[in-house]
Amino acid sequence: MQKNTSPSMRLHLWLENDRGALIGLGRAMLLVRIRECGSLRRAAEKLGISYRAAWGKIRQAQEYLGEDLVRKEGKGYVLTDFGEHLADGFLKWHDAVERCALALAQEHFPWPVLPYRSSPGSPTPPAFGSVSTPTDSADDTDLHSI
Repeated sequence: MQKNTSPSMRLHLWLENDRGALIGLGRAMLLVRIRECGSLRRAAEKLGISYRAAWGKIRQAQEYLGEDLVRKEGKGYVLTDFGEHLADGFLKWHDAVERCALALAQEHFPWPVLPYRSSPGSPTPPAFGSVSTPTDSADDTDLHSI
């Protein structure tokens, strides 16, 4: 019989209103990449999604929120103040919820539960302040499902 390895915790968090998803980890990662790259196309490439999909997610969120997240500047895009606040706030909230859920998992399960980013062989999801994105497209579910 093989020895069981410790499970890792996965959370799928997003905010939505009656119209649909406003922000999730995928959209927050997209906003951060736009901030880093100054380009929607380069941000989409880094996340492994098409420009059309990235722009569709931004456009839909802006429509549902009634606020612009990005604005054109020169040949690229920059985040609006609202977009900055939304991305940073979401990532801080996600990190806090993840830490709380992990602590509760340690209390309720008979074996250690690892945070997702510590699982052997797992890509590192973004953490506030040092965003890095999963490179395995199978782990980019937030980008495609929200």
